[in-house]
Amino acid sequence: MNNDNGTFQSPKKGGNSAIMSSVIGAVIGGVVVAAIILGTLYFTGTLSGKGTTQTVGGQKVIVNNSEASTAVEAVAQVIPDSVVGITTDVSQQTVYGTAEGTAMGSGFIVTTDGYIVTNAHVIEGSTGDIKVQTNDEKTHTAKVIYEDTAIDLAVIKIDASGLSAVSLGDSDQVKVGQTAIAVGNPLSLEYQRTVTSGIVSALNRTLVSDNQIVAENLIQTDATINSGNSGGPLVNANGEIIGINTYKASQGEGIGFAIPINIAKPIINKIVSSGKFNPIVIGVSGYDAEQAYYLSGSEVNFDNGIYIASVTNGGPAASAGLQKGDIITAINNTEVNTMLQMKTVLYGLNSGDEITLTYQRGGKEASTKVKVTEGSANSNSSNNDNNNNYGNLFPFGR
Repeated sequence: MNNDNGTFQSPKKGGNSAIMSSVIGAVIGGVVVAAIILGTLYFTGTLSGKGTTQTVGGQKVIVNNSEASTAVEAVAQVIPDSVVGITTDVSQQTVYGTAEGTAMGSGFIVTTDGYIVTNAHVIEGSTGDIKVQTNDEKTHTAKVIYEDTAIDLAVIKIDASGLSAVSLGDSDQVKVGQTAIAVGNPLSLEYQRTVTSGIVSALNRTLVSDNQIVAENLIQTDATINSGNSGGPLVNANGEIIGINTYKASQGEGIGFAIPINIAKPIINKIVSSGKFNPIVIGVSGYDAEQAYYLSGSEVNFDNGIYIASVTNGGPAASAGLQKGDIITAINNTEVNTMLQMKTVLYGLNSGDEITLTYQRGGKEASTKVKVTEGSANSNSSNNDNNNNYGNLFPFGR
């Protein structure tokens, strides 16, 4: 079974859209080895980085013992120790019936006690235990703490201690042309912790599939990524994680995409502090201008902001007077022009926080105070109504 997301077509309008003929979404995470055909191809050797460990800011990090001639070499001596291989048992429907196999992807450790970030599609559809192989060749059984297919993000946990954790960067500060380094497990665990490098080729890319799935705000890079890299880190020259590798081009080389790390940071912080994450919502469902362009039959025309398609009765937005047809343009003076931007802002808040929400109605700008609340832990449920699931047309990722 291949955890692919289908073929992505480039949008037909300009702006921040990806310029390409097609993109395979999530193909970099869906390596499946049918055991009845290929057998076991997994590599059990270690590719540990060089260095000694120190505790910095409560986190165990690796410090180089040797000089590195380039930033890439320095990162390659540190980051791979925090990258893991993730395997799950899956079943695949074929013309011959159901075939059992193994799906494989990547992830990276964000706390010393075993919290790991990966893509939701890496663990989606598992029929058994989720296995995590760390750099010391040990295999752990992971528990799913958080999974959101709408943004293709998952956090899993293994029972371990003293692990080497990564440092998270700021994806809002990423610049086109800066060094980008991808680390992961392409094709199979035989090539675990492969390091490739390149640059950030573009920012704010949008990919649209034939079935109207929209992936937004992506970081484009020419660092080589392949099947199995899904969930692995995209790293800057300082060794900070700036993205989560998720997509690659199907008709071309050196065109890969990563989810910006900033969407994951508030989720990670709340999970580490409380053991769980419930998304913060305002009680609306809607879509942004890019999604509206691909919404069949939509006659709504707007260039920026989030169009409110419905308002939950009795919810925070309804209580603040927001209506269907309003266009949200900013939260606490931070512009929100995509659903991912809106979620990034909201997920950093706590239930009961009061925000200033700026919106347009009838061409006129206004603002109101909205008290946010927690939604369901299942981000795809009807309770989490600030998702971009308008008519289930726009899940982000798988």
